[in-house]
Amino acid sequence: MASVGYQFAKDRLKLGILPIESPAAVGPVTRIERLDRTMSVPSHLSPGEDITENLLFALKHEGTNLSLIAAASVHLEPGKLLAKLREVPNGAYIRKLCLLWEVFTGRLLEDLPAQVGGVIAPLFDPGIYITAKNAPRDKRWRVELNGLGNWDYCPTIARTPALEALLAQDLLSEVRAFFQEFPQATLDRVLAWAYLDETRSSYAIEGETPSGNKAEAFVKLLRKAEERQPLTEDYLITLQNAAMVNTWALEPSFRQTQNYLSNGLRGAAGVTYVPPPAELLPSLIDGQAKLADGSLAEGLPPLLRAALVSFGFVFAHPFLDGNGRLSRFLAHYTLCQSGALSNGYILPLSTAMKRNESAYLAALQSFSAPARELWQVNWLDADAFSFEFQGHSSIYRYFDATRLCEFTCAMAQESLRHDLRAEVEFLHCYDRVLREVNAHYDIDGSTLSKLIRMALSNGGTLSKHRRKQFAPALPAEVFTFIEERVQQAQTALAPQSPE
Repeated sequence: MASVGYQFAKDRLKLGILPIESPAAVGPVTRIERLDRTMSVPSHLSPGEDITENLLFALKHEGTNLSLIAAASVHLEPGKLLAKLREVPNGAYIRKLCLLWEVFTGRLLEDLPAQVGGVIAPLFDPGIYITAKNAPRDKRWRVELNGLGNWDYCPTIARTPALEALLAQDLLSEVRAFFQEFPQATLDRVLAWAYLDETRSSYAIEGETPSGNKAEAFVKLLRKAEERQPLTEDYLITLQNAAMVNTWALEPSFRQTQNYLSNGLRGAAGVTYVPPPAELLPSLIDGQAKLADGSLAEGLPPLLRAALVSFGFVFAHPFLDGNGRLSRFLAHYTLCQSGALSNGYILPLSTAMKRNESAYLAALQSFSAPARELWQVNWLDADAFSFEFQGHSSIYRYFDATRLCEFTCAMAQESLRHDLRAEVEFLHCYDRVLREVNAHYDIDGSTLSKLIRMALSNGGTLSKHRRKQFAPALPAEVFTFIEERVQQAQTALAPQSPE
């Protein structure tokens, strides 16, 4: 079947961009139909083989693909744009295309028809995409710039049923209500656990275990995320230096060379992702910083804002090491900057991500794998490679972040309902058992604490090894008593089956 719209433009112009999510093609239908991940178009509605007409068709029926239009703009003839504009001077789609052509080429269309106008047209259809509220308007083309960012960095988020359902739960309000349930003493203990487990899990995702000093330093950084600290290169360098386990990995600036990720295989086959060239970093990070501090995309839900900043940063990979854990810190930073989390509250997203590591990797690879295909990598020797980018830089600025946002919201839900609530239940059981054991036996506090925690973490029992380890100091009946009380406490907290 003959492709049309964005797929036609991509194929005809040989554009180095990411694959079209739902390519359109002429098919045996009488009207435009969306079939799974494709769009079938009747032959009588085909825009033919003119690039401009195909882009107008795509803007009308497929949504707004900034990456493709950015790559295609240099191939568009100004004369054809003006001819179409004179034909329909109030047309929303030709006005959008003319605006984008001017943005991406840095040129102005001249000799515009005097009657260019029409109602304000949103650049992104709010019925298809999550969009910014009270967005600025381009007066020349009467287009509302309602994307989730600026021309430096502007991913898109589609309104999928899964995402809409997650957003409808208002998870961050639930998080705030959760923390307000407890007296200050309990809250302090829960938060202390959450900060430490967030730190440990974030390092664990990278296959590292921080020393006590490093873990403590990173916890302090997390606790300062509420401070109005601009996300400058200097601040990010400070964060990178604080997050690194090895002193030799500390960096004085954003990288000046090309880095890459590897799966350990030898040669180019082992290179799994190549981040953008170093010269793109300042503008990319600046766009992400404006999203993080809330100066762009008014009304964007904080969890989605956090996802765009966090994943955008790790895709940019501005440092040679430490990018992953910094990206997860930036999710927390963004939530705090938005005011969604305050009073020292934290949502330990990394804890849930570590438990769902394969899903996290799949989310990352939804972008990294197709982006890797746009790089020619040649193995020179040892760890030396040559890199030639055969794509368009727009792929790093304007990508579909829907799957990344769905994942982030799902992890927020699990972090609250599984991890935070489980820790509260753990503390409740711990305190109950501690009181009951102390009422019957006189046991060293440190020893008793260890035994209760062991039993709570082992389904209410103490292993033979633990019994043998502490047998010289305690009679056998103590172990049995602790097990019984732990099991009673856990049973009391277990949800009851309906009769």
